[in-house]
Amino acid sequence: MPETLRVELGDRGYDIIVGERLLARAGEYIAPYIKNSGVMIVSDETVARFYLHRLTNALEEKSIRYRSVIIKSGDGHKNLASFCELIESLLEQKPDRKTTLIALGGGVVGDMTGFAASVLLRGVEFIQIPTTLLSQVDSSVGGKTGVNSAYGKNLIGSFHQPVLVLADVTTLSTLPKRELLAGYAETVKYGFINDAPFFEWLEEHGAALLAGNTELMTQAIVRSCKAKAYIVAADEKEDNIRALLNFGHTFGHALEAETGYSDKLNHGEAVAIGMVLAFATSVAMGLCPESDYQRVLAHYAVVGLPSSLKHVAQAWDIDQLVEHFSRDKKNSDGKLTFILTRGIGKAFITQEVNHQLVRSVLAQSAAV
Repeated sequence: MPETLRVELGDRGYDIIVGERLLARAGEYIAPYIKNSGVMIVSDETVARFYLHRLTNALEEKSIRYRSVIIKSGDGHKNLASFCELIESLLEQKPDRKTTLIALGGGVVGDMTGFAASVLLRGVEFIQIPTTLLSQVDSSVGGKTGVNSAYGKNLIGSFHQPVLVLADVTTLSTLPKRELLAGYAETVKYGFINDAPFFEWLEEHGAALLAGNTELMTQAIVRSCKAKAYIVAADEKEDNIRALLNFGHTFGHALEAETGYSDKLNHGEAVAIGMVLAFATSVAMGLCPESDYQRVLAHYAVVGLPSSLKHVAQAWDIDQLVEHFSRDKKNSDGKLTFILTRGIGKAFITQEVNHQLVRSVLAQSAAV
């Protein structure tokens, strides 16, 4: 039985529906949100091969008119050039302001489709159908949309909430292990931020979840979405506590930029390493118990998450990584903002960071 959660944002609030085999019934769930102009589906080359026909069949059952646009797969195409191509492809099909976009895919598809919806004809509605664990637990919820720049991750974009999120857990069965792990990094993040009991649950069940246990996956997705929905409802545009959701991301985004948003390091891997670096920095500053840091490393070893810069076989320029920090969106008044921790489940926001110590932590991770 699907579970429905609510993101409480007044008249812009929306439901997140999580369950198995939801794509087959997508027309039923989507129909109440569709106007006479129908929908335009945006997917990528990989996801379309697996799931586009399932979605279109479901739409046809409810007589929902649709058109589709297929973009290139991968974070390397999440840029302004590809975004302009997407917008032109959508405009070519003559949408109007009652057209609803549907993002069918992972985080790249969701972010680019949401950004397109925010500016197409000065704004149209969109629906998220995330097909990766990472997008189901994180990027499809909360309304952050955008593309990368040569200067950093997601520096060009907007806040634009979907009208519905439909997370079909069954789609995770076709994900490579590496992609599952990428999503798991964003899942365990919620335990690190403010839910130590969730981390304990993941210590017990994480390996089985990653082995394909759908019931455990569903439980983890629901719990993650509840955590994010609560924070987004309290701070939609990241004026304060929503920044906690970026735990590990200040480091992670710098790593992604330094590897050129390539297959060397995907987003989840970068965040996984970034969270370890945040714990290591917190321990070195005397903020976090060493025992909590060791629990994190032990869990990573059990499930197979990368824990150091040595995961990527390249020489790291520490000065360049620190330069990437300076472009982080959370910075203010010329000060770098970090999300650090006083222990598992005790993340906090600070600008009081010993920068030389951070350099030392980065250098040690690169040498491990």
